[in-house]
Amino acid sequence: MHKSASIFLQSLKPRGYSTSATDKLVAAVLFERLPVVIPKLDPVVYAFQEFSLRWRQQYRRRYPDEVLGKSDARGKGDYQIDFEPAPRITEADKANDRKSLERALDRRLYLLLKGNPYGFSSDKSVWHFPEKVYECEETMRECAESALKSVLGDLSHTYFVGNAPMAHMAIQPTEESPTIAPFKRFFFKSQVIGTNRLKIGKCEDHVWVTKDELLEYFPEHVTFLNQMIIS
Repeated sequence: MHKSASIFLQSLKPRGYSTSATDKLVAAVLFERLPVVIPKLDPVVYAFQEFSLRWRQQYRRRYPDEVLGKSDARGKGDYQIDFEPAPRITEADKANDRKSLERALDRRLYLLLKGNPYGFSSDKSVWHFPEKVYECEETMRECAESALKSVLGDLSHTYFVGNAPMAHMAIQPTEESPTIAPFKRFFFKSQVIGTNRLKIGKCEDHVWVTKDELLEYFPEHVTFLNQMIIS
């Protein structure tokens, strides 16, 4: 389904490969939305917490209300709280709308674009992360910021995590791109802050996907992505 995506993440260079002065550098951005609701507990963790609670209740010391005082008595209040939490499953979840940030609220989401990343002919569109070829920026971090800004229009709702890249790949010619010159792609992490709506531009299409869904777009590079994205 997503064969074009696997073309984007090429195989790693063998050991001993060195970057020459003519090699291109590319800054790519792993742009993520953090969970907005608390993830559900693992059944094992939930069972342990229930056991711990019962154990503490069994052996805790109980005081009569006269000792605690009227103001400290528990379970004697005459108040009532009417509260209904918002549903965890949204309309975007039901419709499997991967263009929406209002889905998978208890998971991290990652932005993928469809277009023509560096190293591919203009007549082939593939899924890829936001990226930009390094030109005259002072740092690769600034190059990554420029890559994301070209897609979002501004960086007012973004936060870059650190100045150093989180991973890199050394790209070599392949059967799909035999004429490509060797280059290195550096990945920087950035996060969505303060909004659940972003206007994505300068691409043919875009999706917000969980880590498991992201791996579907790059099936040949599961190991690399699992090492880069820890969730």
